Amino acid sequence: MKIGVPTEVKNNENRVALTPAGVDRLVHEGHRVLVQSGAGLGSRIEDEAYRAAGAEIVSSAEETWAGADLLLKVKEPIAQEYGFLRSDLTLFTYLHLAADRPLTAALVDAGTTAVAYETVQLPDRSLPLLIPMSEIAGRLSVTMGSYSLLRSNGGRGTLLGGIAGTPRAKTVVIGGGVAGEHAAANALGLGSKVTVFDISLPRLRELEHRYGGALETRASSRYDIAEALADADLVIGSVLIPGAAAPKLVTDEMVAAMKPGSVLVDIAIDQGGCFEGSRPTTHDDPTFAVYDSIYYCVANMPGAVPETATRALTNATLPYVSAIAGKGWDRAANDDAALAKGLNVTDGRIALKAVAEAHGMAG
Repeated sequence: MKIGVPTEVKNNENRVALTPAGVDRLVHEGHRVLVQSGAGLGSRIEDEAYRAAGAEIVSSAEETWAGADLLLKVKEPIAQEYGFLRSDLTLFTYLHLAADRPLTAALVDAGTTAVAYETVQLPDRSLPLLIPMSEIAGRLSVTMGSYSLLRSNGGRGTLLGGIAGTPRAKTVVIGGGVAGEHAAANALGLGSKVTVFDISLPRLRELEHRYGGALETRASSRYDIAEALADADLVIGSVLIPGAAAPKLVTDEMVAAMKPGSVLVDIAIDQGGCFEGSRPTTHDDPTFAVYDSIYYCVANMPGAVPETATRALTNATLPYVSAIAGKGWDRAANDDAALAKGLNVTDGRIALKAVAEAHGMAG
């Protein structure tokens, strides 16, 4: 099979969908790998490294897309790439279609088979291709949140852990999944007081057991979230419903009652965001104000640490890429129910119920 790896074109998206190690495996399995020149530079990977691993370096996005049976990306195609979509192409990438009607329509119109990393789901309901990026986003959320708390950046001027004789900042994490746990762990490591909300009592018990008395856990409800936000310095939104739009758990009314200079980081922004006032931002212009609070809503947070993120992503996706390339999509999906759940669009129709419901489009 011919596998294409184009250069990412989303703002400050420095990740690439495949490492030279991944190329080496696929080439040794008998596949051709086409890598667009410069695709890896943002991740500190030179064309020569790909060439040495057996890839063919091609000069343009057009050539990369056109030459591929299976196209690997990191982020969803944007408008300038819609023209590359076609009916005999399998696209494997993060899609987040519930929050992107134009792309959903473009994929349906083109008849492309579109498989989303974020909806591949194991029997235990875990998301193996989302986990590594959730881990990174969770950790980064506290890094970027604490940076935004600096007075020079519009924040309260609060150090998360304080120092002797001063109060520690309060961090509220809404959603105790993979990203939420990593956010909580990082905030704890910096000395912050941490409260984690989740709707699952078993998950809260698990976090209590793992972190002991270091953090507080609370059952998620509108009333309790509003109460916790009233004196929070940093809020991390990490709510996830696989394939579906994120619920709006933090209202503008709640934010209006928060302390001036408080910071809210919406990790769920790829799925539409879990704060009412959220809108996607970029690494070039990452924050905006809602009332007297600062929102950080960058839609590709792991793109800030591509040297780490690219390798983590390939580690997770490569077994699935190998299966699709070796068997073709239909047989690979038939043999692996987890991979089959990744199918979002095929043959001009929406295959994932949550996406169809989000846009009121027929599945």
